[in-house]
Amino acid sequence: MSGKNTGTGGRRIVAERRYSDSAAKPAQRKAAPKRQARKTTKRRANKPRGPIRRLLGILMLPFIWLFRLIWKITWRVSLVCFAILAAAVFYVSSTLPEDYRVLVDQRVRGSVTLLDREGQVFAWRGDQFGGMITADTVSDHLHNAVVATEDKRFYRHFGISPRGIASAVRINLSAGRGPLSGNGGSTITQQTAKLLCLGVPFDPETWEDETAYEADCRQGSIWRKAKEAIYAMALELRYTKEEVLTIYMNRAFLGAGARGFEAASQRYFGKSANEVGPAEAAMLAGLLKAPSRYAPTNNLERSRDRGATVLKLMNDQGYLSDAQHAQAVENPASLSQAAAAEAGGYFADWVMRSGPEIFTRNTTEDVIIRTSFDQEIQASTEEAMQLVFQERVSAESTAQAAIVVMSADGAVRAMVGGRDVRASGAFNRATQANRQTGSAFKPFLYAAAMELGYTPNDYVVDAELCIDIPGSSRYCPRNYTNRFYGNVTLTEALARSLNTAAVRISEAMGRDNVRKIANDFGLQSDLAEGPALALGASESTLLQMTGAYAGILNGGSTVTPYGLVELRLQGDSTPVITQEGGIGERVISRRAAEHLTYMMSRVVAEGTGVRAQLDGWQIAGKTGTTQGAKDAWFIGFTADYVVGVWMGNDDNKPLRGVTGGGLPATIWHEVMARITAGVTPRPLPMIDPGPAAPLVSQEELARQAAEEARRQQQEQQRQQRQNRRNNTDSAINNLLNGLFGNN
Repeated sequence: MSGKNTGTGGRRIVAERRYSDSAAKPAQRKAAPKRQARKTTKRRANKPRGPIRRLLGILMLPFIWLFRLIWKITWRVSLVCFAILAAAVFYVSSTLPEDYRVLVDQRVRGSVTLLDREGQVFAWRGDQFGGMITADTVSDHLHNAVVATEDKRFYRHFGISPRGIASAVRINLSAGRGPLSGNGGSTITQQTAKLLCLGVPFDPETWEDETAYEADCRQGSIWRKAKEAIYAMALELRYTKEEVLTIYMNRAFLGAGARGFEAASQRYFGKSANEVGPAEAAMLAGLLKAPSRYAPTNNLERSRDRGATVLKLMNDQGYLSDAQHAQAVENPASLSQAAAAEAGGYFADWVMRSGPEIFTRNTTEDVIIRTSFDQEIQASTEEAMQLVFQERVSAESTAQAAIVVMSADGAVRAMVGGRDVRASGAFNRATQANRQTGSAFKPFLYAAAMELGYTPNDYVVDAELCIDIPGSSRYCPRNYTNRFYGNVTLTEALARSLNTAAVRISEAMGRDNVRKIANDFGLQSDLAEGPALALGASESTLLQMTGAYAGILNGGSTVTPYGLVELRLQGDSTPVITQEGGIGERVISRRAAEHLTYMMSRVVAEGTGVRAQLDGWQIAGKTGTTQGAKDAWFIGFTADYVVGVWMGNDDNKPLRGVTGGGLPATIWHEVMARITAGVTPRPLPMIDPGPAAPLVSQEELARQAAEEARRQQQEQQRQQRQNRRNNTDSAINNLLNGLFGNN
């Protein structure tokens, strides 16, 4: 039984089942070792590559360690830098004024607006500020033009634009420039920070002048750029976008002395920035790139081209429809009448130089000056000058000219200081050039004669004359024609501009007397001491000479030329300065002035100034040509205006074929022909003495001349004998002193 049990029974029924069950369990338990065996087999198969991996791992350890170190340092440093940057931004923000309007106008210099005699603006000087505008109230077209041109992401950044900076660097590098040279990628906020000079005010002890201050504000170093970025973010933190834009639009320099878009709009278009259309707005926004280059008063076409570029940007960014864009391109912006005229540059410069410095050249206030300037007369003056130079002067000529138009009381109505009739800030030959006056000086010695009781019909001998000058050679004047005319009236002597007759009169009246009358009439320069005084050897400016002639026209009273009529501060109704006229004390009697005016009228009627004649008008004047033809003058007047004309070379080279009775008289005629067009002629204030007494016979003239020559010869011989006696006495005295001493 037991055999059965250990035999087939156990093997078939029980043992096999138990075996199978028991065999299954060990098989499951040994599954893991089998897998481990496979892994071991696999490792053994890869065993030759183990050292390489370990070597690579060892080699990479320093780099991995370095990377982890750099990362740890970087994020910590970045965190510290961010904290420092945030602290800096918050600190700068705390220093900004709470009210952004305080930053709108912080000009160091004020502005001067010049009005003509009718009260119309014709010129601006200084830093013009037309008044505050805001980004909310300004013309939508101007608002959009500024954003489209300068910073299209303005409303999406936090003061700086990394994308814009990267784009600018790429453009600079592609153009062969340095990464920070050229395009800067500055946002409007960064530009505002620069305009505010990062909050640093002007200090005259630190900067020599405002130009140096602004140059320092515009420097582009990396450290400056970093501070600029901090200041820009502080502005964004402190103010709204519209407030930042308002500061920018009021502080930006836009050429021609205009600070801010209101001043620029008034300067160029004669309207407020709140009223400009698309074309005008585009032109104004275009100025931001290069204000002086694109200023429409410098080059209108270039400014329009720049404006067209801005219009396209506005169209591309959706600020203008295609129809609006096309209309604006077809109708570009135009300058106002005052801006287009560019009138009175020389006159405005003269008023600024001659006015009180605290209210003109160095004003810190906004000043309004009403002047004596007449824009119509100025236009006539400029047109006449240009016409004569175009038609009568060769293109190679370097000759210059100047013109002054003045009323009898000294009120200057127009002024041209050079061939470039519309220059501004240039050398003004009407007021700054001291030149010899030549025969244009002669009316003042005849004024002395009239004041001492002589009449236009009195006679003077025009004959050879020589005067001994102590310490110098003999002075022997000659007439321009190299002829002598014998016994002539004072009127004829002046009309023909006879030199010997003029010297005789000057010597007879007394040089000191002639000099005093000339000084009293306004010729304040050092006048010549010798007999050449009579022939205009002294120097003067055209303005002074014209003012002196105005004294003759007004009846013999001194005149102070003036242009400033009234000066007041902007916003004030009470003027600070007023000027009612330039007439001063009487120099000669009215009778003497009216006699002299008659004599000067014959200069134009039949003498050296005939080219100045105007049909229907009485004209008085005098020509002048200096020795060597270095200067040529004609100064004349009607009953209403005195006009002075000068021609010459800046380097004192002689003029070729030009005398006072030539081109200067022609220019005078062209000026007055335009000024008097359509005006009823008025007579000159003069006394006509009637015909002169009959001339003496030629024999008598010859006898008088011979007698005078004999007297002069005798006087010279007497003087020579006296000189010899003096020399002999001096020699004897010296000899005796040498032999016996002073005792």
